[in-house]
Amino acid sequence: MNFVSRIFLIVCFGTTLFVQPLFAATGDSLRVTPVVRAVQRTSSAVVNITVTSIVERGVSPFGQMFGGDSFESFFDGFPVQKRKYRSESTGSGVIINGRKGLILTNAHVLAGGSDIKVKMINGKEYSADIIGSDADFDLAVLKVRNAKNLPQVAMGDSSDIYIGETVIAIGNPFGYTHTVTTGVVSALKRTVKSKDGSFTDFIQTDAAINPGNSGGPLLNIMGELIGINTAIQARAEGIGFAIPINRAKRVVKELLTSGKVSPVWLGVSGQDLDQSSASYFGLSKVQGLLVSDVYKGTPAYKARLAPGDVILKVNDIEVEDKDSYLGLMRVQTHSEDVALDVLQSGKIRKIKIRPQSLSSQQVQNFAWSRWGMAVAKDSRGQGMLITSVRKGSAAAKLGLQSGDKIHQIGNRRVRSNKDFLDSFLRYRMNNKVMLKVQRGRNFYFVKLNS
Repeated sequence: MNFVSRIFLIVCFGTTLFVQPLFAATGDSLRVTPVVRAVQRTSSAVVNITVTSIVERGVSPFGQMFGGDSFESFFDGFPVQKRKYRSESTGSGVIINGRKGLILTNAHVLAGGSDIKVKMINGKEYSADIIGSDADFDLAVLKVRNAKNLPQVAMGDSSDIYIGETVIAIGNPFGYTHTVTTGVVSALKRTVKSKDGSFTDFIQTDAAINPGNSGGPLLNIMGELIGINTAIQARAEGIGFAIPINRAKRVVKELLTSGKVSPVWLGVSGQDLDQSSASYFGLSKVQGLLVSDVYKGTPAYKARLAPGDVILKVNDIEVEDKDSYLGLMRVQTHSEDVALDVLQSGKIRKIKIRPQSLSSQQVQNFAWSRWGMAVAKDSRGQGMLITSVRKGSAAAKLGLQSGDKIHQIGNRRVRSNKDFLDSFLRYRMNNKVMLKVQRGRNFYFVKLNS
């Protein structure tokens, strides 16, 4: 064997010795992808939430054929025999403060719950209490009892999300705990309509989000929390939605301070446009809120908005009509500016306005001024009792009287003062509102023209 052949064999043999271990190490490192690392860093901070509640349901005299929610709705307010049932539901949550034992989840996960259990990935189970919850934002904060130094998720920033970037969802779909799904960000600032109204400014993803995922984290590839998953589209396939974490941070701050999120407004009332008015303003389609009133001393007044202006966008989301505008404003807080695109004197004006908080008393004053009625909670918890009617008001013209009870406003049941105030804020710009009113033993659906 000549010298060159010996050198060739040595090189090949040496290469074999060194390359084999190198390939083994590279194989392991290829398996531990950024997704795997993100899940490993975060999964211990994801919890399974079980909510137990005792519910009362009417017992149908016609048997099971006419039972259920439709039976309850039809006979709402009538004396119906009721039976108590134990109901259990599940969802997900994510620990945002391990030292204090604070968990962020969806409000609808906890709705009506009286006993809340939180289960960690290591099998440990704790009881938890609700610190605060808000249905309009669909966010709630829990505090774990008798737990210290829990793992927590790293907070991200949802203001710089890229469409197309990889995201990870962790949750408990259909009871399968700590299920991981991946996908990409499909779109931003999505508006989703459900039976409870419109929800805005969602992150849309193709990562699978199913019932049970609600309240769980949406993570970026770094394992940072950028959204809270919410399964609001039960029939959607391949489409998931998440609440941006920057909005959630603002809500959490208010929930921890006062247990609720104060409603806000800019200080305007308005109406929908029609084809002729849209043409008059030079709009290519019928959209926006036509401002009809601006109230003195409010943020809108200080920003020089005026009757005749058209609000076209809120935070870069198109305003379709007054309901769309109110839906967008329902998910704003008083701690951050709202960006408006306003058609004013034939030109688009971009404005940033800080919304104004509304106290319960202020909302009651607006309801007295707009609708002409004051209400109080009924002692038996059935509807809201009208305590006073203003002369010449919409309520007076309709014939409402002190002692009448309101059970429903629009499509929303009214069982508490908060229900009444929330309904007023939702329907305050409507010229006509349907009410379900009880007088004595009789129930009526009447139309309030305001």
